[in-house]
Amino acid sequence: MAIPDYQSIMLPLLKFAGDQEELSLREAIEALADEFNLTDEERKELLPSGRQATFDNRVGWARTYMKKAGLLKSTRRGYFQITERGLDVLKQNPPEINAAFLRQFPEFVEFQTPQAKIDKETERDIRDTQTPEEEIEAAYQSVRQGLATDLLQTIKSCSPTFFERLVIDLLVKMGYGGTRKDAGQAVGRSGDGGIDGIIKEDRLGLDIVYIQAKRWDGSVGRPDIQKFAGALQGLRARKGIFITTSTFSQAAHDYVSLIDSKIILIDGDLLAQLMIDYNIGVTTVTSYELKRIDSDYFTEE
Repeated sequence: MAIPDYQSIMLPLLKFAGDQEELSLREAIEALADEFNLTDEERKELLPSGRQATFDNRVGWARTYMKKAGLLKSTRRGYFQITERGLDVLKQNPPEINAAFLRQFPEFVEFQTPQAKIDKETERDIRDTQTPEEEIEAAYQSVRQGLATDLLQTIKSCSPTFFERLVIDLLVKMGYGGTRKDAGQAVGRSGDGGIDGIIKEDRLGLDIVYIQAKRWDGSVGRPDIQKFAGALQGLRARKGIFITTSTFSQAAHDYVSLIDSKIILIDGDLLAQLMIDYNIGVTTVTSYELKRIDSDYFTEE
């Protein structure tokens, strides 16, 4: 099954707290993961930021929303307990608890007031099934994908020579080759055996990586990769990177998984994502920081 959204977690979480004992968020997460029969992979699945487990995040926000509605209360750092209001809600035996249900409580309405200005039903539906972090990350990923698309279009309008320089700049920024001055070595256009460039694997030059960089539109197939692999063998080389602005066929992927030479395939989408990650051809417009209460600061000795 898919990981439940935070609203689907609310009622099971309130029932779990129904014995009125003080509970830790961690034990609640583990108990609910068992109740929802989540697999190990689902329990470990991370938000796009890679900094928190998706299920942990949703349980945390289910708890937060019910705290804002007065159904749960914090007892100490990382621990919570059901309130009298929460017990009353359980006695009503509701079929579900969601954001619409919580809006009957003035405290929750006040908590949501900054968001209540959004009056489109579709936007409210999205807000009611995603945690705030998921909303932010979804918006970020949308902006990032748009930037990646624009990057690829721009790259395709550049000359092949510029594209090869771009590839070297990226690899240097990723830690290959040391300085830009001595990192990349272009190979002659005639008789290069399918090799566009050479870069040191590290600053000391302990190994060499051969590069094929093609600004193509069509899918790169197995024959193109075989030619590159043959060029590597002719140079007694073990490692190569094939970068394209387009895509690779499944046959191309299958081929590199079978041969002895280590060839990394970087398609247009991955290339654009790497350029964004390593700030090649992009610039930061603005940045936002997500902050939370530092509980240690407020701990009195």
